[in-house]
Formats: sequence, structure tokens, C-alpha cells
Amino acid sequence: MTKDPLLKVTGLRTHFSSEHGTVKAVDGIDFEIERGGILGVVGESGSGKSVTGLSILRLLGSRNATIAGGQILFHGEDLLTKSDRAMRDIRGKKISMVFQNAMTALDPYFRVGDQLVEVIRLHQRVGKRDAKLKALEAMELVRIPDASRRLSSYPHQLSGGQRQRVMIALALSCGPDLLIADEPTTALDATVQKQIIDLLAEVNRELGTAILMITHDFGVVARLCRTVAVMYAGKIVESGDVATVLEKPQDPYTQKLLGSVLRLRSEVRRVSA
Repeated sequence: MTKDPLLKVTGLRTHFSSEHGTVKAVDGIDFEIERGGILGVVGESGSGKSVTGLSILRLLGSRNATIAGGQILFHGEDLLTKSDRAMRDIRGKKISMVFQNAMTALDPYFRVGDQLVEVIRLHQRVGKRDAKLKALEAMELVRIPDASRRLSSYPHQLSGGQRQRVMIALALSCGPDLLIADEPTTALDATVQKQIIDLLAEVNRELGTAILMITHDFGVVARLCRTVAVMYAGKIVESGDVATVLEKPQDPYTQKLLGSVLRLRSEVRRVSA
């Protein structure tokens, strides 16, 4: 008997109204993530992939944004029918999100430990002392050196890679079933990018946390994901297991996207030679 997927999105449509008409940022997409699975959603800027992640959490943050249709089934329950209060309970506790710019996502006026404690106490019925212990555990989980001392640091006192690790610690602090990672390696150098990808793979392997990886980089998809959905102009134009899509892409857009990556790598090798 096949288990139901952890997340199943069907016919999702997210629109933005503007003075020029309706922008169909997400235009009727379908995908699912199994429990403990890793799905990569890949596409260029403006393809609708980040809006997809925000739609799942209903965090679009704009009066002009509307989820116009579809279903977002999480543990078999449609998130689009949930009250705002119910969604606040789900966010952070059951589904967490890691954003690409940790410097703006973290509050610069508060120590990272205080921000972790706040999130933990918001979603778990624990006192401040236990919350601090859980915050330290989360920092150690994401391999931040000298974690106990770093709890007292402000975001600007950390490196880019450390800030991104803190964001992952925040996202994992309440043991979510699903982690949405929105371009978490974009602003990092190649070495740190690999460390973050390895960390996410370890989180998936050790904790069983399912991951929705939103990226423009097929290299990230190849290293981390098991399945992939390629987005273009608000639609998923191709999907399947990573090896098949990378080796035998069927859609012309996927072929061009992969071709651009190969050309870029060839040019880098030529310049470096």
C-alpha cells in the first residue's frame, strides 16, 4: 500500500493584480513531496518558484496577491482552508522556510540566541531555560563552531555562511516535517555553498526532514535533490527524477537551461586554464 505524500500541490494558481492586468505568477502547477523526500524546483528569476514556496505558507505579503485556485494538501489537509491562526501554528512548527538573504531575514538588533529562543517559545510550551538549551542544540546541529558563544552574537558579527546556518537552525528548532529552502546558497562562495548543501543533506538523512529546494542552479539540484520540477512562466514544464531530467531533458526550456549551465562552466574552465 502506497503512503500518501507529505505535501501534494494540485492546480495551484497564484495571481498578482497590477495596473496592467493580472500577472499569473503561478499558473496551475502540480507536484508532490514524499515524507523524507527532497524535491528541487528550478528555474530562472521570475519563473514563479519563490512565489510557490510563499504560497504554501500563505506568506505572500501583498494586498495584490491572491491564491486563485488549487489545493495544498499537507498531511492530507488543505492549507488553503486553514484559518490564519491555524497557519501561524503550522509555520515554523510543521513547515519552516529558509530565505536566501540571511542578513535581512535575521533581526540585526537582537542576538541570534534570543531570536532562536523566541521562535522555540512561540511554538513549544517550554520555559526560557529549556528554550535556551534547545537553541544551543539547534546551533550545534548545524555545526556552528563555538555554538554557546555564538548565541550571544549579533547577525553582523557572523560570516555569511554562519548566518545561513543560523537561519537553518531557526527553521529546524521546532522539528518541522518540511523545510522550504529558497535559494539558500545564492550569496555564498562555492566552498560555503557546498557546506550548506552537505548540511541540508545531513538534516534530511539524520532527521528525516523533507526538503523543497528552490533554486536556479542545476548543480544544487544534482548534488542534493532526488526529484526535480522545472518552472517557466508560472508553469512546471518538466518533472521527474533528477538523473533522467539531467541526462535526457525533454522540454526545450529545460534543454536551454541546462545548456546555459554547461556553456558557463566551459567558459570558466577556459578562463582558468
